[in-house]
Amino acid sequence: MQQKDRLLANNLYLLLAGLFITSLVVSNLIFQKFFYWYPFDIHLFGIPLFELSVGILPYPITFLITDLISEIYGQKNANKVVVAGIFASFFAMGIILLADAVPAIASSPIDNPTFSAVFSLSPIAVLASMMAYLLAQFFDIRLYHFWKQMTKGKHLWLRNNFSTFLSQIVDTSAVLLLLCAFGVLNWSLFFGLLISGIIFKILIALLDTPFLYLFVFLFRRRFKLKVGEEIDLINP
Repeated sequence: MQQKDRLLANNLYLLLAGLFITSLVVSNLIFQKFFYWYPFDIHLFGIPLFELSVGILPYPITFLITDLISEIYGQKNANKVVVAGIFASFFAMGIILLADAVPAIASSPIDNPTFSAVFSLSPIAVLASMMAYLLAQFFDIRLYHFWKQMTKGKHLWLRNNFSTFLSQIVDTSAVLLLLCAFGVLNWSLFFGLLISGIIFKILIALLDTPFLYLFVFLFRRRFKLKVGEEIDLINP
C-alpha cells in the first residue's frame, strides 16, 4: 500500500474511533430520559413494552462501527477502539463527578440540585453499563471473526447480524441486571425494558446491514482490498 493510502487509512480509522467513542460517551450521559419507540401503548403481562432509554439510540452506531473496523482493520484494531471507548467513558464520568462537587454560584443558570438530578446516577449507571458493554463488544468482535473465518470472508450479512444479535442480547440482559441490582432501575421495569431493548436492537441491526455493505464496498474499492483482506495500520 502506498504511503498516501496508508495515511488515509489511518485517518479514516481515527475518524471511526472518534465516532465510536463519542457515541459511547453520549449514550451514558443521556440514559435517564425514556421514550416510547412504538406509537402504541402495549403491555405484556402488565409490563409496558417499547419503553426505552434514549441512551440506547447511539448504541447501534457503536456496533456498526466495530463491525466495520473488524472487517477492514482486523480484530486487534477493533478491540483497541473498544478499550479506548471504555477509558473515555470513565474519564468523562470523572469530570462529571468533579463538576458536581464544585458548588454553583447564585447567578448560575443551572443550580446544584438540577445538575445533580441529571448526572448524579451517571457514575453508577456507567459502571454497570461498561461492565456489560465491555463483555458484549468483545463477544461481538470475537463472534464476528469466528463467522468471518468460517465463511472465508464471504456472507458479510451473516457475521454482521449473528454477531450483533447475540452480543446485543448479552449487553441488554447484563446491563439491566446490573442497573436493577445497583438500584438505578426498579425491578418491575426489567422484563419490559429487556424485551423492548432486544427487539429494538435486533431491528436496528437488520437495518444497518445495507450500510455496512456500502461502507465495506467503498473501503475495498478505494484501497483495492480483496474479500477477507484487512488493512495493516502498523507495518508500512
